[in-house]
Amino acid sequence: MDWSRIKTIFIVSFLLLDIYLIFQFMNTRSEAKYEVIEEASFEEMLKNNDIIYNEISNDLKKERYISVKPKIFTREDLAPNQILKSSSGDETAATIIGQLDKPIKITEKFNPEEFTIAVKSAVQFGEKYRFWKKDETKGTITFYQLHEGKMMYNNLNGRLTFFIDDNSEVMLFEQTYIEEVEELSDEQEILTALGAVEILYNKGFLEPKSEITKVELGYSTLIQLAASQVLAPTWRIVVNGEENLFVHGFEGQVIEFKNDDNNITE
Repeated sequence: MDWSRIKTIFIVSFLLLDIYLIFQFMNTRSEAKYEVIEEASFEEMLKNNDIIYNEISNDLKKERYISVKPKIFTREDLAPNQILKSSSGDETAATIIGQLDKPIKITEKFNPEEFTIAVKSAVQFGEKYRFWKKDETKGTITFYQLHEGKMMYNNLNGRLTFFIDDNSEVMLFEQTYIEEVEELSDEQEILTALGAVEILYNKGFLEPKSEITKVELGYSTLIQLAASQVLAPTWRIVVNGEENLFVHGFEGQVIEFKNDDNNITE
């Protein structure tokens, strides 16, 4: 037996194995560096396009799909100066119309926080709603209902609307209320806030020299059933203090609200 030849074969084999392991290690390290560069490059792209933003979280969160049902009001539920909104005179309705005890003057320097304080105790479940917007064209001030501190965006079953009259005063309001919330799934990781912003950027929703003024998590309607709704966690990104953009928290699609419906943009 040629021991010298066998020894040479072993040496060459180990040498080839070492070369292979070094190659694998360098390749893995290069991929890791590439991923870090990719993550950093998105924020650089925002800066290069003069898109202004405060720190946006890249932390992972876990959320659930939820099912909600609206409250059906009866005459026994009504407070003074409230009626059921029913065209056929039914004894129940999902919407009530109410009148404040005294009108609230709306000035040009409208302050949402002051208005919220003024009306919170004047309507049933007032603490469950949060200010959404003041619409100059329609003459309305709209609030949407919260679930665990998160707003249910554009939800007709959890909306509080105040009407501004010709004297720039608010006296009348219309209200719907969600009373049942059921968790439909186990907690799952959702898209990060930074990931939602990146989707908007890649799809052309963020114009150069714009400013991201707010990022928050809420819910939007995924499925509308006859007596209930299924809601999905949804990121809301506010641009330039006025434009609202929405991204599905699980799937990452851009959601556009049109005519009180949710439209998904792939």
